[in-house]
Amino acid sequence: MSTTPAPLTGASTIQTWLDDPAGGDVLRGLLAQGGQSAEALAPIAGLPLQNLVAMSGGAFPQEALDALVAQVNPDYVPAATAETPKGQWAEKITAGRFTGQTVIVTGAGSGIGRATASRVAREGGRVIAVDVSQERLDEFVAAHEGADVVALTADITDDEGVARIIEAAGDRIDGLANIAGIMDDMTPVGDVTDAVWDRVFRVNVTGTMKLMRAVIPAMLAQGGGSIVNTSSEASLRGSAAGAAYTASKHAVVGLTKSSAYMYGPSGIRVNAVAPGAVITNIEAKFNSPLGAERVQAGMAVMVPPVTADRLAASITFLLSDDGVNVNGQNLASDGGWSAA
Repeated sequence: MSTTPAPLTGASTIQTWLDDPAGGDVLRGLLAQGGQSAEALAPIAGLPLQNLVAMSGGAFPQEALDALVAQVNPDYVPAATAETPKGQWAEKITAGRFTGQTVIVTGAGSGIGRATASRVAREGGRVIAVDVSQERLDEFVAAHEGADVVALTADITDDEGVARIIEAAGDRIDGLANIAGIMDDMTPVGDVTDAVWDRVFRVNVTGTMKLMRAVIPAMLAQGGGSIVNTSSEASLRGSAAGAAYTASKHAVVGLTKSSAYMYGPSGIRVNAVAPGAVITNIEAKFNSPLGAERVQAGMAVMVPPVTADRLAASITFLLSDDGVNVNGQNLASDGGWSAA
């Protein structure tokens, strides 16, 4: 008995669109207009097409998605309330989880930082949203009208910038999400330059340490708090990045475990989240033939990249009181990549 295939919608996966004769032609045509091919979507083929709206940075707006759906389904009338397709994850906001709490989030203008700051704000928290880009922060604030957000441009590697962050937070600091970071150029130790090494460590390690150090006094005074650092799959293996980034993320884990041990008895929990492949605006460059060959070979077992809201779910769990019994952990939030 034959069945009529379900109409293509924004909730249909990119691969479903590409496999459909009409949908594939329309999507490939759209990609061709931007000088791209379907191969560019291969890493995210399992994601719903509607995810491209948030991921594209404005290049693929909701209006374009609606037009695409209408083009392949001229007679389709979407349901008033969209349901999450079976097997797909949907963010579920816990109202009031951060009510009365002040949480500092770095890198809040994009990617994992933005998704984390957004979730804390939507769950009732006061967010000190920190980024180096005023433009990205302005857009974040505009998208969260009515939320308690203090947007601040600051460099986390600069003592004056860190001081302004703490001043903006005020006397009470309940949480710190250290998410700002940079990638290296995938060079092995024999090729790494002092400039790359110093810059990666300055942002990923020194900046993380400076903010941790700065929030500890307030957390000690109030009897507790939660710090979540961002490590990486590169903190769990040697095949995910170059020498500088890999070493910096191992250092972040060391900072996390040392601090958890030292301050755990004072009520301060310190954990790290190790993201796997995530769709963010951090660009990876391959400036070494050996680095490119070895890292790309190591990525053969990499799981498909996910959107940043999935990482925010892990980070906000640890930030919140739901993580009450978790301290000193480096949580792999990588879709099982580290199990391969």
